[in-house]
Amino acid sequence: MSSSEHVLVVGPGRDFPARIRAARPGARTTVICQLDYIGKVREPGANARVIGVRGDAPDQEWIDLAAAAHARDPFTRIGTFGERDQDHYAVIADALGLAAHTPETVRLVHDKEAMRARLRAAGVDTTACARVTGPDELRAFVAAAGVPCVVKPVSSSGSAGVTKVTDDGELPRAFERAAGSYLGLSNTGVLVEEFLAGPQFSVEAFSEAGEHVLVAITRKYSDPASFVELGHVAPAELPAGTAAAVEAHVYAVLDALGVGFGPTHTEVVLTPAGPRVIETHVRMGGDMIPALALEATGVDIDDCTARQTLGEKVLPGIRARLAEPRPEAHSSAIWFASPAAAGTLDEILGLEEARALPGVTEVVAAARPGARVGALEHSESRVAYARALATTADEAVGRARAAVAGLEFRLRVRSVDTDTV
Repeated sequence: MSSSEHVLVVGPGRDFPARIRAARPGARTTVICQLDYIGKVREPGANARVIGVRGDAPDQEWIDLAAAAHARDPFTRIGTFGERDQDHYAVIADALGLAAHTPETVRLVHDKEAMRARLRAAGVDTTACARVTGPDELRAFVAAAGVPCVVKPVSSSGSAGVTKVTDDGELPRAFERAAGSYLGLSNTGVLVEEFLAGPQFSVEAFSEAGEHVLVAITRKYSDPASFVELGHVAPAELPAGTAAAVEAHVYAVLDALGVGFGPTHTEVVLTPAGPRVIETHVRMGGDMIPALALEATGVDIDDCTARQTLGEKVLPGIRARLAEPRPEAHSSAIWFASPAAAGTLDEILGLEEARALPGVTEVVAAARPGARVGALEHSESRVAYARALATTADEAVGRARAAVAGLEFRLRVRSVDTDTV
């Protein structure tokens, strides 16, 4: 394999430009991302160049700027490592003739209505849904399909704008929430879906040359009102037959959407009728899920992603690692915390005491003093988390929850200092 790889990273790239350079001596990286996120590029001077593009620039501007750099210093490969700018990554790759997810696959993954239509046409998942333009169309769907239902943005992340509706009177507010823009992402419409009842899981898989390997099934715990994720534990303790059904369903979803390589993060509900998909992503999971998967299985999803981006075959190594015996305490959990009241965060107390609890491996303050905190509306509302290891999933979850339960959030509410847990 060539040592003169030059990888175009679309989006800020987190730590992946550095991972790519470290994985292959002589490899170079160029980053192209939105101007507003230039500050998130780590060690910008370690890249061959960093290109900033206006957030509202058309696709052709992204293509032209990438093509100009490509003409001067050709790219051998392209990669993207988050949700943001995946659409630009796909069209740039298509224009420059670089191997990547197709624009169609990225569109299907990002547009939840289009995903539902494709899965329904393929006979993979028949969850009822509709794109609606106002509360009247929302009421019409509910009149036909009933409640409960879920109202959410067509394209979003972090559970932003998602509402479970149990009564017709909640529909106008649910539509208003879903029609907003969250976390800097533009909204492309409102989707209503039938509510899928049952425990929730996420499936971390890795694909190569159209073949898929399941890395880990993670049990997910979500707030029943906002759907914001409260915690995760891997591996999920499922009967072998149930795990096989989840695996087969996810593979069918990935095949229907044309996913041929890379990490995927698929959210499913185990309904009485079997697994049904909530959504999937052509990226690794958030919420430290790759770290949980690493502790649970020994597979480093981030490392595999970096090496596959450089052209290495990673599935044989993943299979070999999954076949190895794991240590007894390999159930890995994370639990998040948020304050009970809204205000300005002054400090978080009890961090060191939480870190000293049995089995706790990490306790992190995710919000800094001075941050405005409040209702649990999306994943950015969470202000701290704890991770823990144990021999069983329930014990790992209990340890992580105990760690965050001991934290105290000191807030300023209307200029009055209060302590809330």
